[in-house]
Amino acid sequence: MIKNYPQVETERQGNVLIVRLANEAARNSLTRDIRFSLREVTREIQDDYSIRAIYLTGKGPTFCAGGDLRMLTESKSSMERHRRFRHAATFMPQLMMLDRPVVCGVRGVAIGGGMGLALMADSIVAGNSAQFMAGFFRLGVVPDCLTLFTLPRLIGLAKARDFFYSNTTWDAQQALANGIVSKVVADEDVDAEGIALAHKYAEGPAEVMGLAKTIMLKSFESSLAEMMDYEDYAQVLAQSGPEFEEGLAALVEKRKPAYGEAARRAGFSDGMPASDKA
Repeated sequence: MIKNYPQVETERQGNVLIVRLANEAARNSLTRDIRFSLREVTREIQDDYSIRAIYLTGKGPTFCAGGDLRMLTESKSSMERHRRFRHAATFMPQLMMLDRPVVCGVRGVAIGGGMGLALMADSIVAGNSAQFMAGFFRLGVVPDCLTLFTLPRLIGLAKARDFFYSNTTWDAQQALANGIVSKVVADEDVDAEGIALAHKYAEGPAEVMGLAKTIMLKSFESSLAEMMDYEDYAQVLAQSGPEFEEGLAALVEKRKPAYGEAARRAGFSDGMPASDKA
């Protein structure tokens, strides 16, 4: 079933949620509608643990052309711009920190904030037409949409500096060689490959993968002792859950684990009594 938000569509395929930016006329740029819709979709995912993986892509030949040009030209005051970035802070970190795997499918350009949006995913499947460019300094602005956080972690500080300062554009093969893309396929195969990868992740220990993801995002700012503590707490949680029980049983019984089925049997409660839910 397809559910429409302003300029964003979602579709459920089993335990995978497909999210499509849907403003082809504006090349899926980050308009107010798209940003607000992504916030609402992210909140729904956070509350629905029957969603075990997410596939994010754009409708049409372009993934995301970055910032909305109309907004950039019409928004003049400092407070307007500040409010826009405060709003971005209500969904971008949350999207990147979702405690389930996220796969992104990119066709055409991922420019500026569009590239930042793609880099929030755990894995990127790129079509042959994909192009990744920062473009911020060409416009005379600081890189945003968390690119200053994600890109140095993915490719290293020296490469990230050069990429930003040189206004570099990477095609799909260059993005693959530099480690920001997991796989390159024909444009017409991006969705099929990306959705298949999301289903693969969903049938794995998706919630345990989410715990590991949370810790990895802390790894560059944490001490050795702090990382040991994070691993301790996360491992206790993991070994108390149905995914560990299924993985251990499968190992003993010498069979393939059915993590998705184990999670379904355990249920997807968020721990709140039904009467407390809005």
